[in-house]
Amino acid sequence: MSLEQKDTIPGVSGLAHLGLAVEDLERARAVWEALGLKVTETHEVPTEKVRTAHLPFCAGGAEIELLEPTDDDSPIALHLAKRGPGLHHIAFKVPDIEAALVQVQEAGLRVIGQAPRIGAGGKRVAFLHPRSMGGVLVELVEHPE
Repeated sequence: MSLEQKDTIPGVSGLAHLGLAVEDLERARAVWEALGLKVTETHEVPTEKVRTAHLPFCAGGAEIELLEPTDDDSPIALHLAKRGPGLHHIAFKVPDIEAALVQVQEAGLRVIGQAPRIGAGGKRVAFLHPRSMGGVLVELVEHPE
């Protein structure tokens, strides 16, 4: 089975969020709120060394996720040092993360890490390597329907 034979990754039910790396969460929050978006929740994810703010922007529940590093050696800090602020990843909703991971691995896509982990808001997440996804870091976020 390959992704070329399919229109989408099996199980993708929608856009979860666009992850944006930012240097200062409060300053970035103010910029997005100037557009009329409002932060509905914030989280600290100690395992990822990141603080997040979530701004819903469409009826389907998709959000802008602002990502501020909490440590100089966090993945977001390393991203900022190499690429500067901006788009970090695109996240898709999947109803069953284990099934989605089996399907993408069978299609030959490279998964970062061995198993799903806990992300912002306590949701189970997994990442697909940018080399498998045309240069884009893709996150799968479990949203049971």
